[in-house]
Amino acid sequence: MALEHQTSTDSSVTQLVSGIVSDAQDLFKQQITLLRHEVQEDVQNAKEALASLAGGLVISLLGGILLALMLVELLHWLLPNLPHWSCFALVGIPICAIGAILAREGYNKLKLSKLVPEQSAQALKENVRWLANPK
Repeated sequence: MALEHQTSTDSSVTQLVSGIVSDAQDLFKQQITLLRHEVQEDVQNAKEALASLAGGLVISLLGGILLALMLVELLHWLLPNLPHWSCFALVGIPICAIGAILAREGYNKLKLSKLVPEQSAQALKENVRWLANPK
């Protein structure tokens, strides 16, 4: 009779531990799915933002070219003794300098950006640690 009680206790503990491991695996799978959905949503938002940004940049570029040409002609009109090529240089050099500064700032911000959601990744790491060492 004591043997039957010992066996049923062992099997219930085994079932309990197996249930805990199964739940932990389910939680791990759900967190992977959540992380995947978060990344997909972030990528979709980035695609939409990039499309809008690209359109705005193209239109702004065309406008900027026209304004730069207008400034060259205005400078040549104001200073007729100045050669045409120097008017282009006087307008183009500051524009290139501003563009280089903006490009450098964008590059620095891009280096600092993180593409993986940190909270989901941290929760996932904790679950992996727990599954590896469930004590």
